[in-house]
Amino acid sequence: MAFTQHRALTAEIDIPLLGFGTYLIPEADTADAVSEAISLGYRHIDTAELYGNERGVGEGLRRGMAEQGLPRPDIFVTTKLWPEAENGTYKSQQQTVRALDESLDKLGLDYVDLYLIHAPFDPEQRLAQWHGLVELRDSGKARAIGVSNYDVRHIEELATAGLPAPDANQIELHPWSQKPALIDFLNGRNILPIAYSSLVPLSTWRAAPGHGSGKTDAMQADSDRGDSPFKVMAAKYGVTEAQLLLRWGVQNGYPVLPKSTIPSRIRANADLFSFQIDDEDMRAIRAMDRGPGVAWGLTDPITAP
Repeated sequence: MAFTQHRALTAEIDIPLLGFGTYLIPEADTADAVSEAISLGYRHIDTAELYGNERGVGEGLRRGMAEQGLPRPDIFVTTKLWPEAENGTYKSQQQTVRALDESLDKLGLDYVDLYLIHAPFDPEQRLAQWHGLVELRDSGKARAIGVSNYDVRHIEELATAGLPAPDANQIELHPWSQKPALIDFLNGRNILPIAYSSLVPLSTWRAAPGHGSGKTDAMQADSDRGDSPFKVMAAKYGVTEAQLLLRWGVQNGYPVLPKSTIPSRIRANADLFSFQIDDEDMRAIRAMDRGPGVAWGLTDPITAP
């Protein structure tokens, strides 16, 4: 069964609130995970050039759509430009256009629904890269375009250069990093916030070897507490802690991108629309903001000049 809750991305394009993330899923496991997600009702798949698994995502898309009898327009696909080039420089406008061509080849698609610049690394070249994304939207290879890990100043830079605003900004968002000033800015300009790393407060978040982050020992200790507020709230609603954290995102209007290779967790993460967090708990969560994100460790690109 498909989960049909959507939010408008542009006047013509809706984006499913429930997405399936693929960061840190190995290429060899990606096709199975994506096809499983589609079979369980996910209609929004997120990947990136950097993840190194676009071919696996493409195989999973083809398999999942064929098994469910879905036409291409029923699936929303996002991928991202990695701003750096192989020689240590940054991609130009022309290299940006070629990068999406390469991603489309790996995905086996004619277009993506959303193409993002992954991070605002280089002040000069990110304008050229944005010109490239506008060109790709105009050509129909990307239905919508946006950015990721951009702060207010990075988006204002586009406006100052006379360039169109992004349709979306994919950023780390969870109760410990709520970014209220940035969210207010995005909402005021009709730029959709998309949440990643929604499950940071879980003790299991990036606990596997090689999946490090900037999560501190103190944060991990809070995650491990048996009486953590998220565990208490989840018990109140009869849901898992992960479901509660994801529901917080969609209840704020953010598309979320949970990731797993375990079918039972993929299924559980999709069950976000059978309950609602009450106003009292939403207010309590609002007071839990701790500021900066932790997904990028000490090099969070949202702080880039």
